[in-house]
Amino acid sequence: MASASNDQELLPEQTEGFKVGEKKTMDEYNKLDADDEAMQRYKQSLGLGGAGKDLSDPNDPRHCIILSLTMDSEGRPPVTIDLAEKGSEKTLKEKPFKIKEGVKFSMTAKFKVQHEILSGLHYVQIVKRKGIRVSKDQEMIGSYAPNTDQTPVYSKRFAEEDAPSGMLARGHYTAISTFVDDDKKRHLEFEWAFDIAKDW
Repeated sequence: MASASNDQELLPEQTEGFKVGEKKTMDEYNKLDADDEAMQRYKQSLGLGGAGKDLSDPNDPRHCIILSLTMDSEGRPPVTIDLAEKGSEKTLKEKPFKIKEGVKFSMTAKFKVQHEILSGLHYVQIVKRKGIRVSKDQEMIGSYAPNTDQTPVYSKRFAEEDAPSGMLARGHYTAISTFVDDDKKRHLEFEWAFDIAKDW
């Protein structure tokens, strides 16, 4: 996993002046502005106090469970990194996948939230080649209420990216990815690898 020197690097950049709000329980959120009909509709749109059975597993203390990360690109079937099983991320570094140089691609994360509201989930990725950092990317995923039987899984598609191209860009890359929230709690961190090649 990440060394102590990478710890700060794997946190999302903070917006100047932004202050994380006070943490509240689901019950506190449900009682907040209980007499305001517009606020109640808004909270239901966020999955608070709405219909549906809470799917939180009382035997699983995890707050956010990352199920998968999928890369979509024209010219090939989607490539999915299955992260649903505990420990499944430990072998990803030894199994690099191939990305064709210059292609446009996007990533999609699927995840579950349980027990309490997840505030400000981010995806942060550091990419290195031959031990030298070549990029740091981050994507705001958002805030979510615990999943219900009406919304059993959340999915977030990230902005489209361009793979590097040219002879110098081809080769083996390693990456460290983390899913971290506004409280700086890391829900999953894993290392993986990919190769930029002339063709699929």
